[in-house]
Amino acid sequence: MAAIEEELTLLGSVGSPFVIKVEIALKLKGIEYKYVEEKLGNLSETLLNYNPIYRMVPVLVHKGKPISESRVILEYIDETWNQNPILSSDPYQRALDRFWSKFIDDKCVVPAAKTIFIPDEKEREKAIEELYEALQFLENELKDKFFGGDKIGFVDIAALFIPLFQEVAEKQLFTSDKFPKLHKWSQDFYNHPVVKETMPSKEQQFAYFKARAASLAAPSK
Repeated sequence: MAAIEEELTLLGSVGSPFVIKVEIALKLKGIEYKYVEEKLGNLSETLLNYNPIYRMVPVLVHKGKPISESRVILEYIDETWNQNPILSSDPYQRALDRFWSKFIDDKCVVPAAKTIFIPDEKEREKAIEELYEALQFLENELKDKFFGGDKIGFVDIAALFIPLFQEVAEKQLFTSDKFPKLHKWSQDFYNHPVVKETMPSKEQQFAYFKARAASLAAPSK
């Protein structure tokens, strides 16, 4: 990893997929940073001052200036540090990277979360149908080992939610029979050295989701 040349701090919570995305990007690019742990349900005044609108992690603080929202942070990182790019240099492909990243957040993460956290069986079944429809689009889009080609890129980092939900909640969201390319991709992604180094344990991730659900259920201050 490169030496720290500028003040760079990441405020996060262990197990947060949004924080994991940022950490993977920083490590892929060889950028050193200071990590500050935030406790869900009892966020620090520093975090609330840096992110008063969404009041959540991650927040990346660079030279005293905060950036929030994981997709925004990923783009900032890639534009600020040129080495080991995660976004394509081609404008059209870069636009596609952004499109598929948003597609994953909107069309995959939401129904995947519903399959785990919603108790109503009919609602879960509906969410599974929505998820399968979205996953089929990704299955068709995946042309190489990774969405970024032969190395992890912007869309791969966005898509970590898919194998993460499958791993942590032990839900068979997709199988090798139904989505063979995505299934192979998820194994390659999880076995990548940077991802393996960054990914918290199942217990830590499950604890995060449990705390996150509790914080959402608690009355806002």
